[in-house]
Amino acid sequence: MKQDDDPVINQLNQLIDEVGIDENHPMYEFLDTVGTLIHAYESEQGFIPEATGAEVLSYLMEEHGLRQTDLTEVRSQGVVSEILNGKRELNVRQIRALAKRFHVSPAAFI
Repeated sequence: MKQDDDPVINQLNQLIDEVGIDENHPMYEFLDTVGTLIHAYESEQGFIPEATGAEVLSYLMEEHGLRQTDLTEVRSQGVVSEILNGKRELNVRQIRALAKRFHVSPAAFI
């Protein structure tokens, strides 16, 4: 079964789209916990392939339909472009902000 065909994954993606990074949303804590549990499970099972922070960011941007200009927490579009092209590394502040935005562990970007 492809991930797109999984109703649970589809429901979770809809919830992520609805909640976003709104820490005041009533489902934020639930979504954060579920994301942490999924990440831990996938890490244990070896489902997470090795990827650079830039590759993870590129994937998450595509999944959420985001453009470089949408990532104001990273900085300017130029900085995002440099990160995605491997000319610049993500710093700690950017990693924390992106992890919070996408509800993933900061380790995903390291």
